[in-house]
Amino acid sequence: MSDPRIDLVIEGRIARLTLRRPEKLNAIDSEMIHALLQTCRTIEGSDARVAILSGEGARSFCAGGDIEAWSSLDADVFSRRWLRDGHDAFDALARLTVPLIAVLNGHALGGGLELAACADLRIAEAHVKIGQPEAGLGIIPGWSGTQRASRRFGTQLVRSMAFFGEVYSAKQAFALGLVDQVVATGEGGAAAEDAAARVLKRSPRATELTKMLINAAEGEESERVVEALAGAVAAKSDDLAEGLAAYRQRRPARFGK
Repeated sequence: MSDPRIDLVIEGRIARLTLRRPEKLNAIDSEMIHALLQTCRTIEGSDARVAILSGEGARSFCAGGDIEAWSSLDADVFSRRWLRDGHDAFDALARLTVPLIAVLNGHALGGGLELAACADLRIAEAHVKIGQPEAGLGIIPGWSGTQRASRRFGTQLVRSMAFFGEVYSAKQAFALGLVDQVVATGEGGAAAEDAAARVLKRSPRATELTKMLINAAEGEESERVVEALAGAVAAKSDDLAEGLAAYRQRRPARFGK
């Protein structure tokens, strides 16, 4: 499913993903969730070696889930579709095989922070505010705002935002480790391009494997990483070549030691 409010441009080895719903502060609705998942699949099938995520406009990187989209859902649909589908999309983003750079060119609140947490590098512009306001609406951070955010930022910092409503400036967020770099307003895109250029100077295979191992260390996708690495070893083995040859020749396999 495509959605004009999620724009993907792949130029050379860089994939640039932009949320384009500035009139709604780039808030995410159901259609955008499905489009985000499809966008991740497109990136994985491309020659891109690094991805950059940003939101259109200077007011908001992403205001999270569109309240109008989820507030009318009954409890079962909310949990079975909205939260689960959102998890699928955000997990796909976090588990991209290429490094993901998030440009926080506007505020990252609620689901916007959860979206930013999917990135490997977060660059915040100086005017940005970051927080988790969900409990003030009577809802939880449901797209891994308690899980992935805790793994990447620390549980105490998540508590301060989720329980006590702390909202941090870009400068404070940098000091606390919520973001990796702070730049002047309007300079986030250029900083992201510089970071992407640094990625492109490094070994693509080594970078991909390193990201997989770091994700596994964080508990992001341990099972897939273990099986993917083991599968890669098996795929290059003489045993596989012999097994396939035996299958095609309709004979018993003769494996070596």
